[in-house]
Amino acid sequence: MSQQIRKRNKKSNTPIENSNIIDESISLKKKITTIQQQSNDPEYKYHIVLATITAIGFYLRFIKLGTPDQVVFDEVHFGKFASYYLERTYFFDLHPPFAKLLIAFVGWLIGYNGKFKFDAIGDSYIENNVPYIAYRGLSAIQGTAIIPIMFLTMKTLGFQVQACLLASLIVCFDNAQVVDSRLILLDATLILSVALTIFSYCKFSTFRKEPFSQKWWTWLLATGVSLSCVISTKYVGVFTYFTIGIAVIHELWILLDYKKGLTLQEFSKHFLARFWALIVVPFIIYLFWFYLHFAILIKSGPGDAFMSSEFQETLLESPLAQNSKQVQYYDQITIQHKDTGANLHSHSHVYPLRYEDGRISSNQQQVTCVDVEFPEQDPNNQWEIVPVKADDDGKKGKDVYTNDIVRFKHVGTGGYLLTHDVASPLKPTNEEFTVVFDEKIESRYNETLFRLRLSVPGSSPKKQNQRRKIKTLATDLRILHMDTVVAMWTHDDELLPEWAFGQQEVSGNKKIQDKDNVWTFGKVTNLDKNDQRSKYIPKEVKTMPFLKKWWQLQGLMFHHNNQLSSSHPFASQPDTWPLALSGVSFYNNNDTKKQIFFIGNVIGFWLEVCFLSIYVGIVLADQITRRRNYHLLSDKSRSRLYNTLGFLFIGWSAHYFPFYLMNRQKFLHHYLPAHLIAALFSGGLAEFICSDNSKDSLNINNKTKKIKMTILVAIASIGIIWFFFYFKAITYGDEFLTPEEVKARQWLDIKLHYAK
Repeated sequence: MSQQIRKRNKKSNTPIENSNIIDESISLKKKITTIQQQSNDPEYKYHIVLATITAIGFYLRFIKLGTPDQVVFDEVHFGKFASYYLERTYFFDLHPPFAKLLIAFVGWLIGYNGKFKFDAIGDSYIENNVPYIAYRGLSAIQGTAIIPIMFLTMKTLGFQVQACLLASLIVCFDNAQVVDSRLILLDATLILSVALTIFSYCKFSTFRKEPFSQKWWTWLLATGVSLSCVISTKYVGVFTYFTIGIAVIHELWILLDYKKGLTLQEFSKHFLARFWALIVVPFIIYLFWFYLHFAILIKSGPGDAFMSSEFQETLLESPLAQNSKQVQYYDQITIQHKDTGANLHSHSHVYPLRYEDGRISSNQQQVTCVDVEFPEQDPNNQWEIVPVKADDDGKKGKDVYTNDIVRFKHVGTGGYLLTHDVASPLKPTNEEFTVVFDEKIESRYNETLFRLRLSVPGSSPKKQNQRRKIKTLATDLRILHMDTVVAMWTHDDELLPEWAFGQQEVSGNKKIQDKDNVWTFGKVTNLDKNDQRSKYIPKEVKTMPFLKKWWQLQGLMFHHNNQLSSSHPFASQPDTWPLALSGVSFYNNNDTKKQIFFIGNVIGFWLEVCFLSIYVGIVLADQITRRRNYHLLSDKSRSRLYNTLGFLFIGWSAHYFPFYLMNRQKFLHHYLPAHLIAALFSGGLAEFICSDNSKDSLNINNKTKKIKMTILVAIASIGIIWFFFYFKAITYGDEFLTPEEVKARQWLDIKLHYAK
């Protein structure tokens, strides 16, 4: 334009003509400036839309927050951990402590004592007086806060109201995001921390021309604190570090250019400022949460077995540990099943010769499990632990260790426990347990031998083979049969018929590593008053440096994270996540036929994939055309394409593609941070597509751009909102659906219950 003006000036010979041309040029520049100033919406529009979408998000996350009033999915873990914090009892978990401490803090604020342990999905909150709505309210508040932060991030990046609305709306009405924001889980904290990190770094970038100013430092430190919250919640937060790290490296690379006029000393200040704010400060905060974790958990608890003996000596004995006694040979003990709480039992009654299905039994003495309050009062619940060699008095008073081979003599009837190659009553694939007496003991001696194997969840075979002293109440065991290599097991999903008085079946499980094969020794019933074990001697508590504790726990957390490679019915691979091809059953109630199924909003997920694909196409087209010297995009449009949208695209990639390298169990919820960033990206690319980005354009047709954006956002919103409400019943778990309605919602690979 300026070249045309200069050419016309050369041809003109009169001052009047020159004056008219100059006036025309000034007028055109003013017009362009005015239109560019009008390209952003007025502030009041942002405020109105922000308040509206936030209110909707609040409503969707808080409505029916108390439904269901039972333990749902992984609430069994994170609710339990909060209870351990409140009781100050040591536990072990794979995730850092920040989000769990937040949940426990809510319990502490309302004065809850942590008595309820969230043992099983479906346990009633109402019957156990659990403040579960307060716990869930924490997640709901965090889930709601994500929405305005996304909106403000888009506004900070210079996008118009429609783009801000589209990005926020995708997450606001996403079924998966809503489910994770209504339960006692860590994901709401994780996603909020990711959103805060992206927002803080975007705000920091707006002050890059004011280095080391107060606002520059404020938002740089805010980015570091947010990063610390991400990594202190779950270790997948390292992907957020990748995102910010790539952006920081790119920025430092630009500052290193001599054309920027920075001396090496000035560049070093920029580098050290970022190193301090984004690495040192977050690491100090990260360590602080572990310091708080150790300071609170001072009592012995279920996590002891994971830690070294040196660490265990730093813990006070819990009431459980105080009542725990060292088990010795010829002790008479009760044996309790870990999952069902029932006690190993036998009586003089025998198995029927034939079962109801016609199978033949051994017709020998029954071995069952009973759930009674005081099992030690009935000799039929008591078993004497006997050494391998009969009448080995040299073992009397000697401690029993894990990995020892022992026999169990039934106190009530005098026989020895055994299992053999006879099908059990209810599980034909399992072995029957019975009791054999002295007259047959010689011929069946090998069948009475059992190995006491240490049970530590997720541990290696080497650790399970360790020899440790066995204590009542405190040592988890697998009781393995030496002759047939099965594990003693019981269950309460189906009880034995009247001939066994409706008691639980005991059988030999060939899958010895199953997590429900675990037993504990309950109480020594023949403990003499003169026995030293009957006297409680307080344990001497020792100290251990904090960093040594932290390093030990850190190594164990990484190790057990890598061990999570077993199959799971709802595990999925990353290639199914962007299109929401899989989900997870969180809860189902067989009585009311209501269920919660964790699945993303398919319309929103697919829309994001479309925008991500379009972006790749635009970038490839731009690169190819520029190779042929066709510059189709303006400099401003290319900057937005590669810098603003490129940053968000890298953020999505960094939170998604690394999962392909992991061998551990993976689930759809691992995609939610990437989904959040993809929503930001989608809103931004939608505005880019609706704009006139050509090089020759002055981008002055703002009205047309707004009309295009309004239509696009309206169509997308209708689809996203419709899907959310169509699947609302399995998002909130508050409605009964007929089998026909369930089948109508079994899209893609959604495996819903009650569809028959």
